[in-house]
Amino acid sequence: MTSLPLESVRAASSACAYAELTTTVVIGAGLSGLAVASELSRRGIDSIVVESLECLDSGACRTVMTDSVSLSERSELMRLLRGYASSHRLDVRHSTIAEHLSIIGHSKILPEDRVPVSKKWAVQTADGVLLADHVVLTKYPQNQLRRLLRSMGIAIGSDFKAALRAIGLHLVGVGELLTPTTREIVRQAKLVSDAIVAGSRAIAQFPPLPAVSPLRA
Repeated sequence: MTSLPLESVRAASSACAYAELTTTVVIGAGLSGLAVASELSRRGIDSIVVESLECLDSGACRTVMTDSVSLSERSELMRLLRGYASSHRLDVRHSTIAEHLSIIGHSKILPEDRVPVSKKWAVQTADGVLLADHVVLTKYPQNQLRRLLRSMGIAIGSDFKAALRAIGLHLVGVGELLTPTTREIVRQAKLVSDAIVAGSRAIAQFPPLPAVSPLRA
């Protein structure tokens, strides 16, 4: 299997009416998602933030933020990020949910021969498909991501996140058992933004491709 089934995939006949292009799709509009979207915005990288579906068998994650200082710090950062997103008009779509995530060319929702652009990822929503060079996950459990990589024949080795970066997939705020602290989430957002900026510069070295027209089912 070469896709992340965030929910049961719709039949191919009911695929989206159109595709929308962006550099990055951030799945999860909470603290982690807004942190990375804000970092990308500061660096001139466009992104679309959508809501995520909780994975049914991911289990509950415990948080390390139990004291009042940590909770206050998190609340204040969330307030600042929401203010930044509003004032800079970040594309945050709280009513849009990522239903399915696929690598282009391995997708039942958008076959490779229907994508006239060099994008890596297709994110299906109820409104259409988002095509992106990078995807940032803020909820998906690492053990399932490891299974995904193995199913695609990608060597994980000792550096799990490096294997993800190689295919344009990034994690922010995702832990094995514990939710990362606020400061750790900020650190991860900056590192992921660095990787996406570097990847975008590499893509920019190639001649631009024709703009995509609406893809009709």
